[in-house]
Amino acid sequence: MKAMPLNALRTFEAVASRLSFSGGAQALNVSPAAVSSQVRALEENLGQTLFIRHGRSVELTDAGRRLLPGVQRGLSELRKAMQAIDPNRSEGVLNVTMVPIFLQKWMMPKVTRFYRVAPQIDLRINADSKPVNFDETDFHCAIRFGPGKWQGLRAVKLMDDWILPVCSPGLLEKVGPIGSTAELQKHNLLYAPSAVWDPWFRDIGVNEEEQRLPRLNDALSTLLAAEQGQGIALSRWSLVARDIAGGRLVRPVQRVVRTEWSYYFVAPPHYFDLPKVKVFREWMVELCNQFEKPVPT
Repeated sequence: MKAMPLNALRTFEAVASRLSFSGGAQALNVSPAAVSSQVRALEENLGQTLFIRHGRSVELTDAGRRLLPGVQRGLSELRKAMQAIDPNRSEGVLNVTMVPIFLQKWMMPKVTRFYRVAPQIDLRINADSKPVNFDETDFHCAIRFGPGKWQGLRAVKLMDDWILPVCSPGLLEKVGPIGSTAELQKHNLLYAPSAVWDPWFRDIGVNEEEQRLPRLNDALSTLLAAEQGQGIALSRWSLVARDIAGGRLVRPVQRVVRTEWSYYFVAPPHYFDLPKVKVFREWMVELCNQFEKPVPT
């Protein structure tokens, strides 16, 4: 057998998965010239052309398309094998990703508690709304809000959530008491478009498509607008509980509707039982169990 050109294969995967020599170079933190040299050496080694170059654009040949899946699987297995014998499996850096608004509105005030519980773990949190590809990044786990099933990943349910309207105390004082959800429909609702609101509209018997409601591009903007008295916002209990307790927001009606999605701790199987991941997972489960559910008043 020919010697396995691991560095060249890694370079090929970086370029092929991005269809960009410059993108592959940036991902590997090397120069484009070095990437080109590695790819050329691999093509000579295999006696096959792997890329068709059209100026700055790149296209895989048939040989390149056949090679890519196997290289990706092989590199993934190598990473898993290295992780399995990592001496820092119970300590060191733990990379976690979650959506920004959950970090800001729920998680951030609680992070320092974890440092006290597990000072040997260097918790690093990334705020990003996009699902993470664990095979292409160094993330160990994620907190996700969704239906609970993600292909190739293990998931543990952390907590449910509830939909409810909120507004500033000043706005409620201005518009006066709102006695029911029927009366609430006389007022514009602020919300970020999402299927998560479907249970609310079904429960109150309103067709969302028939409503001309102000829509903002994200949940955080919606809550900021509500705090500033710009309207009544449709939000989730996990995101507004602290603001309600602090008097920054109030509930114009007491109706709450449980969401169809929940929060989950998610990790690839090879990371799921890693000791430092397990410590964080168990801490998150306990923390979420302590979070009080909304109670009508």
